[in-house]
Amino acid sequence: MPELLPTAAAALVVLLFAAALALMSSGDLRAAAFCFLGASLIIYFRETYLLDD
Repeated sequence: MPELLPTAAAALVVLLFAAALALMSSGDLRAAAFCFLGASLIIYFRETYLLDD
């Protein structure tokens, strides 16, 4: 069974990437950049602290 917190973090990253792509296509590049930044930070946090080696 997958662990809840790492799975939720991965799902949030997917949602942030989808939001960033939608924002880029509508021309709101600053909000898209913040979505990409947030996704990157969540990926770092997930890989560093949430997953067991």
